[in-house]
Amino acid sequence: MFAAERRQLILEMVRANGAVSLRELARVVQTSEVTVRRDVRALEAEGLLDRRHGGAVLPGGFTRESGFPQKSHLATAEKTAIADLAAGLVEEGEAIVVGAGTTTQELARRLARVPGLTVVTNSLLVAQALAHANRVEVVMTGGTLRGSNYALVGSGAEQSLQGLRVSRAFLSGSGLTAERGLSTSNMLSASVDRALVQAAAEVVVLADHTKLGTDTMFQTVPTDVITRLVTDEPPTHDDRAATELQALADQGVQIAVAGGAAGPNSGNGVDPVPARQPRRDVPLPGQRRTHGGHGSGAGPQLRSAVLGEQPPGERAARVADLRRR
Repeated sequence: MFAAERRQLILEMVRANGAVSLRELARVVQTSEVTVRRDVRALEAEGLLDRRHGGAVLPGGFTRESGFPQKSHLATAEKTAIADLAAGLVEEGEAIVVGAGTTTQELARRLARVPGLTVVTNSLLVAQALAHANRVEVVMTGGTLRGSNYALVGSGAEQSLQGLRVSRAFLSGSGLTAERGLSTSNMLSASVDRALVQAAAEVVVLADHTKLGTDTMFQTVPTDVITRLVTDEPPTHDDRAATELQALADQGVQIAVAGGAAGPNSGNGVDPVPARQPRRDVPLPGQRRTHGGHGSGAGPQLRSAVLGEQPPGERAARVADLRRR
């Protein structure tokens, strides 16, 4: 494929999806990420798109939201790794809320194996993934169906969450920065996500590396409310993503990174590191786990790393080490 053809295809993908990772672009145009990065720089110089951490977005600073068909084919390997790692945070008999998104849908598929679990969600995709789980109770919010992401939104959804108290909220979004926290491109979705957060003692954000440093219109979760971020390992060349991770860690967010070979503590996908205490005065149902996992069998072959409880020099060295691996 000639350079002009590659760049036209790259531009069409970004226009169709709003944001696309370099990995995905390289896969579609069947070339290396180095070549794709060069093409993206050329298109940015022409003002046709903007570069972001590990990807490209529509020009103008804020990305628009893609529909479910486009999102479901983006960063699929990363979402799978993130879901595997996040599932290890959930205990038997726990009550949680799970927001809408393709990454949370992947998480829900793994939660079907957790007995005695109660999941409150506004996502039809999450509910569908758990529909045949014998020992998982699914509670859906009310609201109006938003077809682009199969989620219930509006005042009905928000009112149904009033008075609810659960241990954790698992949320995704369109962008995540240390400055603004988690954000999304749709006002109604942002409002429901904020209601989900208010119902939880802890907030776990699921976001692949392409969303790091991306800012969208409506803030859903401020950085100081995020307990933990579960993400994938950024590419070795993506210094900006690593910088954003360090900035989040400096603000007290625990960073769990999925990827690489399994270590001695990776049997359940989560290292046994104490988690940060809940920020708001909400009772936490049950004991907060510090040794992740919900079974005794072998878990996903993942490496997890937690930042945010180390001196700044050690944290910086840890980020550099993650990038090298």
